[in-house]
Amino acid sequence: METIHVEQLNDYQRQSRRTWSLIHTDHAIVYPTLGLVNEAGEVAGKIKKIFRDKNGNISAADREALKHELGDVLWYLAQIATELDLSLEEVASANLSKLFDRLARGQIRGDGDER
Repeated sequence: METIHVEQLNDYQRQSRRTWSLIHTDHAIVYPTLGLVNEAGEVAGKIKKIFRDKNGNISAADREALKHELGDVLWYLAQIATELDLSLEEVASANLSKLFDRLARGQIRGDGDER
């Protein structure tokens, strides 16, 4: 593998552009996917601040705020599933089947999709 040296961030920016290509995203699944990631980030941000600022004590107001953010996550998830012609029940059932199979095989911990 070729070693590439970066002297300054502008150099990195210029060199990294060689690996980029425009990908057209005129598809109905793009918006809800980006929305899901955004909302999941908002949930993570609120949890981070609860641990940073409140020693992990989740107040009633925090729960209410998280409920609304989780609702937004659920909305985007439902839109993605709809675009894929999947029901939320089908997604949930497949997830439980996968998890219980891992549990039965003693593989609930660890990483990797195929464990």
